[in-house]
Amino acid sequence: MDIKFREFNPFDLWIWLEFATVPSEMEKQYVEEVFSSWFFLGKLGSFNAENLQVQEMGIDISYMDYDTSMAEDSLLALMHNMAEVEYEGTWARCWFDMGTSDAIALDILINAFQQFGKDYVAIEKLIIGGHNEDWPVAQSRRSDVYSGNDLN
Repeated sequence: MDIKFREFNPFDLWIWLEFATVPSEMEKQYVEEVFSSWFFLGKLGSFNAENLQVQEMGIDISYMDYDTSMAEDSLLALMHNMAEVEYEGTWARCWFDMGTSDAIALDILINAFQQFGKDYVAIEKLIIGGHNEDWPVAQSRRSDVYSGNDLN
């Protein structure tokens, strides 16, 4: 799977997937579940790089003392919005407002889609940000959110 980054705006972010073949309805459901699960974790503040106590401890976490006050004192890192996944031919795209989520969220999504592409449906490309010349975006989703249109 080829991973590319284009212009990145966390508050107006398109994520694009190109499959080897047109995905089946079941494969589309799986893709939507990956995006929805990732967004739900983000909505709960999971992608907070300021509080990675277990990761920073290293491999030996037996009997680790977890500092809940450190967790509570860290800044919020919440995702704000997600649109429905759209499909056209071998392409899928989804729009997100990542809010204050940290970039670790993208690493986690990339890791998930790398394994997903091996186990479920072949993914040729994952593109983070920007626009796709093959499938133009008529209007920014962010302006839809601020105009009061519900994207969820």
